[in-house]
Amino acid sequence: MTTRRMTVSQALVEFLANQWTVDRAADGSEIRERTIPGMFGIFGHGNVAGVGQALKQCNALNPDLMPYYQARNEQAMVHQAVGYARMHRRRGTYASAASVGPGATNLLTGAALATTNRLPALLLPSDTFATRVADPVLQQLEQPHDIGLTVNDAFRPVSKFFDRVQRPEQLFSIALAAMRVLTDPAETGAVTIALPEDVQAEAMDVPLEFLQPREWRIRRPLPERDVLALAIEAIRAAKRPFIVAGGGVLYSDAEQQLREFVEATGIPVGSSQAGGGVLDWDHPQYLGGVGATGTLAANRLAAEADLIIGIGTRYSDFTTASRTAFQNPDARFVNINVASFDAYKHGTQIPVIADARETLLELIGAVDGSAHGNGAAGDLRVDPSYAERIAREKAEWDAAVDEAFAPSGLALPGQPEIIGAVQRASAPEDVIVQAAGSLPGDLHKLWRVRDPLGYHVEYAYSCMGYEIAGGLGAKRGLLAAGDDRDVIVMVGDGSYLMLNTELVTAVAEGIKLIVILIQNHGYASIGHLSETVGSERFGTWYRSYDSEAKNFQGDEILPVDLAMNARSYGMDVIEVDPGASAITDLQAAIAQAKASDRATFIHINSDPLIYAPDGAGWWDVPVPQVSTLESTQRARAEYERQVAAQKPLLG
Repeated sequence: MTTRRMTVSQALVEFLANQWTVDRAADGSEIRERTIPGMFGIFGHGNVAGVGQALKQCNALNPDLMPYYQARNEQAMVHQAVGYARMHRRRGTYASAASVGPGATNLLTGAALATTNRLPALLLPSDTFATRVADPVLQQLEQPHDIGLTVNDAFRPVSKFFDRVQRPEQLFSIALAAMRVLTDPAETGAVTIALPEDVQAEAMDVPLEFLQPREWRIRRPLPERDVLALAIEAIRAAKRPFIVAGGGVLYSDAEQQLREFVEATGIPVGSSQAGGGVLDWDHPQYLGGVGATGTLAANRLAAEADLIIGIGTRYSDFTTASRTAFQNPDARFVNINVASFDAYKHGTQIPVIADARETLLELIGAVDGSAHGNGAAGDLRVDPSYAERIAREKAEWDAAVDEAFAPSGLALPGQPEIIGAVQRASAPEDVIVQAAGSLPGDLHKLWRVRDPLGYHVEYAYSCMGYEIAGGLGAKRGLLAAGDDRDVIVMVGDGSYLMLNTELVTAVAEGIKLIVILIQNHGYASIGHLSETVGSERFGTWYRSYDSEAKNFQGDEILPVDLAMNARSYGMDVIEVDPGASAITDLQAAIAQAKASDRATFIHINSDPLIYAPDGAGWWDVPVPQVSTLESTQRARAEYERQVAAQKPLLG
């Protein structure tokens, strides 16, 4: 067998550069792209002579083989990888290399985010010496009860795959196993390969076969005939069916098939946060978001549905409104999911463990069979009275959104009208990126999605600080596909302060990103939640510390200038002054940013006490059973009223 003498790091970098994902698009064409098109890295003593040297050598010999990109924070590296993966429908992602200790553990939040969102990301944290010849090494954690334990063991519960290369020859099996998980639609998430710093630099004879191009084909399993027949029978029997569409529809590239199916049947659709974009907002069957942050139209019909058809959804507590969304006592569930773990959720007796697109094609065939008299007794199309109800509820909600979007003329506009201004100023294909705070809920209700990839709200982990890094990754993903549409990041000041330094990355690489900072002077979302649970917004305002009251509840707003902060990073900055023309000025600022080829930061002040229209969704946040605060006592009474509608089991 022909071999090359290489270090572990050199072999790993070249191996990753030659991995290819192969998939079949909805139109039948073959898609082939690099699984790992590049690597982020922040170097320290743990990897500067290992992975760092391998990337430098690769750059010197062939810069296109494994491009290296800088980042300012290890967590943000993973966020960029996730944003990229979302835009590529999980066919590609980035690797993220970090040094020993704090560099490695900075990746942990990103790992949890990737795994929770079912999105691939490859993590390469450095580890302490495998030989233990230098023991304890700088930044090494020591546990007397387990000397072999390192901080990298913390990745085990937040990764879909974890292994440690203790000896050079282990790399071959570990790398191949890692690629299998990265490209498996049912198992994907964070994939972690821990690399001891001494092993990274050790040499070995690498078989050339290991370094050759290798293809990983995305699995698209077909539904089993018997369970598919049960699902079709359940749909025929249903009087008020309702579809919950999740991210799996988009990752399967199945939005066209979903549209064909609902147009043929008239079944209404509500989407999870990850499912935003499965249908355009004005499609007759699309009622918007469903659940705790859903629309009134979707939630009303979900509450009455006698059959819930979940397609590619993991049924988070927000999607089910903490198990209060589906109130029909006779409701049944058909769960279509490539992962059996999600297909069996909520006790469904009809789990369809299959690819979303392949299953929808079968369902479309069943509709066609019924239309030609070839199906079983009954029709898959909804009753005309139900169709009329769907249209009426949609029209009423659309009118409510129009009203929420209308400029108020207030000096400090509310968030709904800010969203309306962004909507009017953006192009249909533009991508909106968000993750945490009050914006995800308002966007889920109000944002009018006009493109399958146009809505990217990370809400499985709802990670404060994801927005800028995730938006940067989304833009990278689009550019890699030859798509120059704009990415618009909306972020509140609380989330911005968590992680904003990737603005420097955008400036350094000349990547155009439009960032809209909504200045609330505090945590708008948790402030509102604090009120509803009787905690009176305690600790949620950004105010000067009151040394007598021992809190931050005073009226003195902090003299923080986030526009100046962004300007110091090299961003072009547009400040929208408070006043009656704030919304008009915001639209003009967005138009200016879209016309520019540079990264632009837009700053606008808002009134966080102006809320979006109520969607009648509920989220279970337990309130203390006893309290001396009257506000908490009132909140507990309301909580007991709401929790009475909660079901212990849905299916």
